[in-house]
Amino acid sequence: MERLKKMTLILLMAVILSGCQSKEAVISDPIAYEASIEVWKKQRIERLKSKTGWLNLAGLLWLEEGGNSFGSDSSNQVVFPVKAAPFSGTLTLKEGKVTLEASEASGITHEGKPVTSMELKDDLSDSRTTLEQGELAWFIVKRGDRYGIRLRDFGHPNLDRLDSIPSYPVNTDYVVEATLHPFDEPRTMEVATPVAGFTEKYQCPGELHFTIKGEDLVLYPFQSGEGYFLVIADETTGLDTYGAGRFMYSVPDSTGRIILDFNKAYNPPCAFTPYATCPMPPRENFLSVAIEAGEKDVHLY
Repeated sequence: MERLKKMTLILLMAVILSGCQSKEAVISDPIAYEASIEVWKKQRIERLKSKTGWLNLAGLLWLEEGGNSFGSDSSNQVVFPVKAAPFSGTLTLKEGKVTLEASEASGITHEGKPVTSMELKDDLSDSRTTLEQGELAWFIVKRGDRYGIRLRDFGHPNLDRLDSIPSYPVNTDYVVEATLHPFDEPRTMEVATPVAGFTEKYQCPGELHFTIKGEDLVLYPFQSGEGYFLVIADETTGLDTYGAGRFMYSVPDSTGRIILDFNKAYNPPCAFTPYATCPMPPRENFLSVAIEAGEKDVHLY
């Protein structure tokens, strides 16, 4: 019973510390901090396995201008998994609009009701249209000037294949304070993605300066709400860690201090599925040290 009480207290502290950016709190209670990382890891797996997570992605299927027949039969222009009807209908892309004409046997529904014909709003619109087809669900994505189908399979085998993500041992040496050196004006940075010819644009407010292993380092953060989104690479990239880098978030604490916790450096969606589009690390964010903290590569495909 005493052990249970102790573990309950540690986990409670973990929840508190998971939202805390104080390095002093991390160092003063490393047991609670390590427990907070375990909570973070558990929540991470739960998000990946959720209906909106990355583990159930089953396709990223691009549309051509004009009519696109789709279904599980290989003669279709857009081929779905075998769980779909052989000939599910036609998707017509015309001047940036996608319309659906579904076959009677398609089994396609929208918000629980059968669909025969409708215009589909893409993922960059205010009201994205999501369609269901048995265990499958899909919607239209817009990437640059291209339109495609992001397909989910709620019975995807990856949901059972991944119960944990390989990670380095927790190390408080990789919890560091950074200083923002702001630019006179935020800069727009264009970042490459695995999709040929498609880039993403982010606003960078300045340079983050910090020190690890006695090395003075710099990262270019992207503004994300009240905090910063970081896409990084280091000397472990392509070896122990995913070859296209890792992601991090940092939110300034109540005093404005910026703490970078590399124990929470995590794999981008592209590490879990070939059907995601992820920003690659800009050349400015290639660190000249090995960041032996955070998630390692999962080698799912």
